[in-house]
Amino acid sequence: MLQRIQSIFLLLAGAASLALFGVPFATTLQPVEGSMLFADAAYNVQDQVALMVLFGLGGVLALAAIFLFRNRLLQMRMSIFAIIANFIGVVLGVLFYMQNSQDVGERTINDGIGAYLPIVAIILAILAYRFINKDDKLVRSMDRLR
Repeated sequence: MLQRIQSIFLLLAGAASLALFGVPFATTLQPVEGSMLFADAAYNVQDQVALMVLFGLGGVLALAAIFLFRNRLLQMRMSIFAIIANFIGVVLGVLFYMQNSQDVGERTINDGIGAYLPIVAIILAILAYRFINKDDKLVRSMDRLR
């Protein structure tokens, strides 16, 4: 049911989470030997299994919630779980980066679009949750009038 605004937000949130599998969080100009994250000159989701699971789960939950438009409470729960998965993924991504930033030394690290996509996914999922909640309140008020 893509004509509802929350479905559009959920679609975009899922796309932003799953797009992380194709874009890096950060890059260096040359590979850094001895670094776990920048050995291939790019820090991306595939460098850590936990990040792959969390961002994949967040994207799949957001996309699956689109098709639960008849069960708004379950749709809201799945949106919350997508937000939580993306938030934990952001925190873990920053922690992994901070732990391995000493390995880079004085090389320049350029942030990529992947550094901002999880934040966008979280914001879009929050907006979707708000519109689902608004829709649920509207339906409940109409049921009360009948």
